[in-house]
Amino acid sequence: MRPSSPGTFSRRRMLAGAAALAGTTATASAAVGTPAAAAPAVAAAPGAGRPGNGTAVFRNVVLPGASGPTDLVVVDGRVSHRPAPRGAQVVDGGGRLALPSLVDAHIHPDKTTWGGSWVSRKPASGIADYVAQDVELFNGQRRSVGERAYGLMTDAVARGTRGMRAHADVAPAYDLAGVEGLAETRRRLRHALDVQIVAFPQHGVVRTPGTTELLEEAAREGLVDMIGGIDPGGFDQAPQEQLDLVFGIADRHGVGVDIHLHDRGAKGLDALRGIIDRTRALSLGGKVTVSHVFCLTGLTDAELGPLAADLGDLDIALTTVAPSDTLVLPIARLREHGVRVGLGSDGVRDSWSPFGNADMLHRAHLLGWVTDVRLDDELSECYRVAAHGGADVMGLPHADLTPGAPADFVLVRGECVPQVVVDTPRRDLVVHGGVVVARDGEYIERGGRPTGG
Repeated sequence: MRPSSPGTFSRRRMLAGAAALAGTTATASAAVGTPAAAAPAVAAAPGAGRPGNGTAVFRNVVLPGASGPTDLVVVDGRVSHRPAPRGAQVVDGGGRLALPSLVDAHIHPDKTTWGGSWVSRKPASGIADYVAQDVELFNGQRRSVGERAYGLMTDAVARGTRGMRAHADVAPAYDLAGVEGLAETRRRLRHALDVQIVAFPQHGVVRTPGTTELLEEAAREGLVDMIGGIDPGGFDQAPQEQLDLVFGIADRHGVGVDIHLHDRGAKGLDALRGIIDRTRALSLGGKVTVSHVFCLTGLTDAELGPLAADLGDLDIALTTVAPSDTLVLPIARLREHGVRVGLGSDGVRDSWSPFGNADMLHRAHLLGWVTDVRLDDELSECYRVAAHGGADVMGLPHADLTPGAPADFVLVRGECVPQVVVDTPRRDLVVHGGVVVARDGEYIERGGRPTGG
């Protein structure tokens, strides 16, 4: 949602203009391993990298904070403290650093042109213009939503993403093509990526007739995990009606809620309070997320405290895409109140912007850049938000490399977590559930055939 010159509107400018950055990232212990710059290419025993039972031993890898290489044993898709069972696959990590895989808590893969011909963007003066350009781009695509999303999502896997909350536009202009395309892609990638799908009414719930019925159908047919919304007051201009419709669908069909909230100031805070009230009234604690939430940036501790306490008490999660120093959420202050906060990619090479790459390590790098951090514990916290923060939002267990944790990790040439966040090295090996799903930056299709995405 961005603009580049006077009179031109773009995603960055639309997201700009809020108060100064509210808070800094929380601290975490720096994770330091041994240098591995001269490590050989990752080698695997015959059959490694093909879907199996998730039982393997990854030899000669360095765990965060360890003083030297070790073996990482995986049994039935989980990290084990026991010796590798007889016949387990053996993968040589070449002295590389093992890090938890990452989670993209907010992305729009249905809109992407990833892997296709270059698209020249046109000027826009607001969300309505972007919506019209979305429709024009959708109608001009030769590839289906599923094809385009598959290309982007396999690239995300190759860059170390283990989980993804994917928003798909739902509107009469598309019918349910977006959620159906993402559902198809989720089935194809179920061995490599955990995906949640949000039915997102980008065109508005109230202002675009027919949208409510499509949201209801998507939930009733089990196509989506969550129902979305967008700026109840600012864009839809029907704050009470929109929230009643969205929460009503979620309550009737037992799905979650994930609402885009760009509105700032009193309008945004009123919408957030409406979300809090309905979450409490319908006992939907733990099933509601608010994305972007620009109305929280720049608040004083006295202003933020009561809202953050309500969010924490009701277990309402938040996501940020770290678009600028003034619009990234005050993550540390929110976490003090027990609020789950995840990091996401947002749009990737769509009609809104030519930028984006679905690389969550790069997004962690951007989080550090826009918040101007420099200390090791601050850089490590950027990685934590990109890995465990998103897992918290999606309800996934932490892939923290401890015994019993999901064996979802990446191997990189790196010295320590802070250095990896700064340098964003290639993910040489990506493992999901103990199975190698990408190698040397390329996704491995089920059956063992690499693809460039």
